[in-house]
Amino acid sequence: MKVLGVIGLPGSGKSLFFDLAKSKGAIVANMGDIIREKAKERGEDTGTTARKLREEHGQYIVAKLTVQKIKAFLEENADADTILVEGIRSPYEIEMFDESFENFTTVSVFASPKTRFERVTARNREDDSNVYEDFKERDERELNLGIGTVMATSDYYIINEDDFESYEKEVVSFFNKVMD
Repeated sequence: MKVLGVIGLPGSGKSLFFDLAKSKGAIVANMGDIIREKAKERGEDTGTTARKLREEHGQYIVAKLTVQKIKAFLEENADADTILVEGIRSPYEIEMFDESFENFTTVSVFASPKTRFERVTARNREDDSNVYEDFKERDERELNLGIGTVMATSDYYIINEDDFESYEKEVVSFFNKVMD
């Protein structure tokens, strides 16, 4: 069983990465789902909940809850081969996954701010903004959590600046190296 952390700023191409991984049989554990569940329980927005959880329980809390969820899943699905973790933002979270899973590996998906903003604007998700200043503020929040450090220390890098076909080829090549 392999556990891979996938890191990238909004619009970098993580969703496509996860879609391709799922098509190869990987399971995705989304750290954001944990925050959304807790936000609903607490009657707060996700940003407030993410901040308060870390203030109340420490920087490891979201990773710790995700590890618990993965381990519970594995108890019922011992034949699971690859689990991808979505939503890693800080070195604290990397440390928790490293301690919890043998051979934990990270991959960062990178695209320039200009490319990412164009993608974010085009995809028009509820939590996205088509105002560049808002986009930059969101990046700053992510970077303040430590995602830049996490990306800089990843085991693997995938650059996603070109067309879909080129990116898909890069991701499939990565899967062939790491997942098979």
